[in-house]
Amino acid sequence: MSATETANEHSEAYREPTKVEKLRGLPWSIAFDIANTFAIQFTFFGSIFVLFLNDLGLNNSQIGFLLSTFPFFGLVAPFITPQVARLGYKRTFITFFGLRNLVAGLLLLTPLVVARFDARVVLIFVSIVTMGYALCRAIGMTGLLPWQQEYIPNEIRGKYSAFSNIFTSLSGLLAVAVASSIVGRFSGLSPYILLIGLGVIFGLISTYLITFVPGGKPAAVEPSVLERWQEMQRPVRDHRFVLFLIGFGLVTLATSPMFSFLPLFMQSDVGLSTASVVWLQTGNMVGSLVSSFLWGWMADRYGSKPVMVSGLLLMLTLPVWWILMPRHSNLSLAVALTIAVLQGIATIGWTIGSGRLMYVSIIPTEWKSSYLALYNAWTGLVGGISPLIGGWMLDRFSGQTWDLGGLQVGSYTLLFTVGFVLLVLAGLALRAVHTESDLSVGKFAGLFLHGNPILAVESLIRYHFAREELSAVTVTERLGQARSPLTVDELLDALADPRFYVRFEAIVSIARHSPDDRLVQALIEVLNGKDPALGVIAAWALGRMGHPQALAPLRASLQSPYRSIKAHAARSLATLGDQDSKPLLLQLIQEETDPGLLIAYASALGKLQCREAVPVLLDLLAAEENPGSREELALALARLVGDEGPYIQLLRSCRQDPGTALSQALSPYFKRVHSSSNNPAEDETLVRSCAHTFALGELDQGALLLASLIETLPPENYPEHCMQILKACKAQYCRQKAQRLEYVVLGLYTLQHGYRPAHEVH
Repeated sequence: MSATETANEHSEAYREPTKVEKLRGLPWSIAFDIANTFAIQFTFFGSIFVLFLNDLGLNNSQIGFLLSTFPFFGLVAPFITPQVARLGYKRTFITFFGLRNLVAGLLLLTPLVVARFDARVVLIFVSIVTMGYALCRAIGMTGLLPWQQEYIPNEIRGKYSAFSNIFTSLSGLLAVAVASSIVGRFSGLSPYILLIGLGVIFGLISTYLITFVPGGKPAAVEPSVLERWQEMQRPVRDHRFVLFLIGFGLVTLATSPMFSFLPLFMQSDVGLSTASVVWLQTGNMVGSLVSSFLWGWMADRYGSKPVMVSGLLLMLTLPVWWILMPRHSNLSLAVALTIAVLQGIATIGWTIGSGRLMYVSIIPTEWKSSYLALYNAWTGLVGGISPLIGGWMLDRFSGQTWDLGGLQVGSYTLLFTVGFVLLVLAGLALRAVHTESDLSVGKFAGLFLHGNPILAVESLIRYHFAREELSAVTVTERLGQARSPLTVDELLDALADPRFYVRFEAIVSIARHSPDDRLVQALIEVLNGKDPALGVIAAWALGRMGHPQALAPLRASLQSPYRSIKAHAARSLATLGDQDSKPLLLQLIQEETDPGLLIAYASALGKLQCREAVPVLLDLLAAEENPGSREELALALARLVGDEGPYIQLLRSCRQDPGTALSQALSPYFKRVHSSSNNPAEDETLVRSCAHTFALGELDQGALLLASLIETLPPENYPEHCMQILKACKAQYCRQKAQRLEYVVLGLYTLQHGYRPAHEVH
């Protein structure tokens, strides 16, 4: 073979599958997970194996010893990693998982061994088979973990884990249903042998399915002994990795004994039947099933650590519920199932979060062999010790009970208490694992405390299934109504939709949403873009959201080439209370000739309490012909006098019955006449006459009397800008009487709300 051919072969050996190849292989990986779920549920994992060992007469310590062999054999990983890399991760996994199934088939001989030999030989036989299975599994897993890091894309690792767990949970539910039915129908060892046989068949099927997944090729160059030693030292010096291993180990020490011996606790202490204990796994799987996608989606979007810690916090509650649950009661099964559902939710959250954190953030791809070898060894060590400790603890304190304030404390209570303490310590260790891109746990929890998270999740699901424009617009509206941080990414996606009305609705929905920096920045980009139709709505939305980050872009938009954007920018600046924009707005209104912009600037100056603008606003009001624009200009002037609420209320009343409304509005003025007028009797007579005239519906005559009333005002009780407004109103009454009702309303409002004690007028 030539050097070129050798180089090409090595290059091919090192080539990582393309993303398309990886995505094509993921369905086969999930199919493997489904078949493997049946295999492990019917053989060495789950309640079946524990109950099988119990029926063989093994005690808790012996059961704990056998369960510990599975993780303990993970200690071989650091010693075989170079050979596994040289043989190829894929080839190693397929070879030894295939052998694993053949070894499991030896358990089918258990009835013959039981019939011919004593309990000691049975224990030895089952132990040898279990150890052989555990060794094959450990070697296979040494190849699987680096292979999985290669063929699962990081950006969808959380979603893949979620989908995988959904399918495995469904498979597990079916497997448990089958197992429970068989265990309940037959007696002795027969049901276990039947299930083990089915497990071997499914194991062989799963091994075939995984062959279609790409990647996992052999390493082209074998490292030297020195290079291997240096590579193995690297993960030990990685502070984050060590902290992660400590936290992970504590979780394993806490949960492995509790979960392993939980079936026996439910059977002996709680009083559930064997079939009911098997059915408890359905609750676990249902919890995993209903929460998997949400956990995976959140891990990919918000990061691994908050998902991991949230799952851990939920797991922290499990020992408490088990200790407090009713025993030998009609409610025992229902409560146990409920806790099992919570266990499934918590466990899958922890699994998805910790797994994604390890693969994406902690383990470097180029050093995955050494990191994962140490991970396998460590988890094998703590995973092997934990059931041994759990079994010893249960046997050591078996039959002993203590009464603590009416609560009966036994060996299982002690086991759960130790588990609780270890989970607390694990949380403290994992909290110190630094990640750069993940949300803090507090902010992550806040995602579900703001807005309507249920509506948000429902809208998120509907959004990704919306195809037609009308459906997309409707769902986008609901995303905004949820006012939840969970919908931010979808709103940003809708804002980039090629369909105009979807983008339009996205802007409106963002305006309804709770303030978010990314949403504000997206609206600013639309405002500064080349689409004035959307820029106008973005300017309005920025004002409605009330975010200070919008001030500078809105000020800049006052110089926009588009009049509509300038108008809405001015209105939004006023809504935001931007006092710094008053000088520019005052300058613009004096230079502008466009009617629409003049109204917008006037309204903004009124909101911003710019008293210097009163002469300009009065001139605009006098010249304006459009009734709607006149009312807005009058409102701008009213805002310079006082709160707009009473003015709007008076204006609305005048639309229905102007005479009555104006007459009633004059009544509060009587008291002020007595306190400030030089001729209170004459002025009070004038006020009463004016009110009576309005009450008769004689609006024109009432306006003339109102002009006379303004003549008698003590100027020391009204600020200068209020006197300017009143004088303009008086002039209008004398010219057109009550033909322009907005002047009558404005004058009467100013008469009432512009009054100040003399010492307060500046």
